[in-house]
Amino acid sequence: ETNTLPFHPFETQQGDILRMEKEHRVLKEQLKEAQEKHEQLQSGSVEEVSALKELLKKSVEKTEVSKNELDWFNQDLEIQVKKWQQEKKENKENLKALRNTVKKHTDTNDRYSKIIEEKEKQYNVSLNTYLETSNKFANEKLKLEELIKKSQDDCQNCTERAVKAEISVLKNWKETEVCKLNGIAANAEANLKMLKLLSRSASTALMLKSQIDTWEIFVSNVKKQLEKVETEYEERIQMVKNGVQNCLTKVETVDLPSP
Repeated sequence: ETNTLPFHPFETQQGDILRMEKEHRVLKEQLKEAQEKHEQLQSGSVEEVSALKELLKKSVEKTEVSKNELDWFNQDLEIQVKKWQQEKKENKENLKALRNTVKKHTDTNDRYSKIIEEKEKQYNVSLNTYLETSNKFANEKLKLEELIKKSQDDCQNCTERAVKAEISVLKNWKETEVCKLNGIAANAEANLKMLKLLSRSASTALMLKSQIDTWEIFVSNVKKQLEKVETEYEERIQMVKNGVQNCLTKVETVDLPSP
């Protein structure tokens, strides 16, 4: 198995828990070996003591041995017993140390298990909160996108209506000004035609020449003014169609006094 969980804060370094588990298994094996060795030593020592006692009994019964030999056997027995007791004491101490180590690792594992369980609960709570918040924001985003699209459509419609309205106003101003100038031009041309008819007589031709020239200049100025009005209004109408703002102003015209 592979440890895919984040090691902090449960481990000082990555793999501490796995190393503890390996040490736990090794200590269990050492404890088992120590117990087996202890049982073997205990069994062997008991058997050895029994054999020595039996040998001593048989030796006493069969023959009388010298005191030196008896002391030697007793000393050897005492040494063996002390040796066995020392080994037994050491094994007990090792067993106690191993049990303490096992208990320490067991407590550590339990503590880490509780911490992991608590962290998993916190993670699940945070995950649920995140999912709820994410869904909420997604719904709000969808509503806002729909509202933005509607607002954009409304803005586009309002813009188109405003452009049409401005074009309509500019066209009305243009038609009004053009109609006015056409009327002035028509009256001027009628007067000019009448003067030209009167000037056919030799007696009035010289007298009316200056008036005819004045009216011709007036008609020319009116037509120039008319051309200027049409051109500038058409330019403003085209600017409005192209999206240029603040174009809704009247074309400035010069008031041409009639001769």
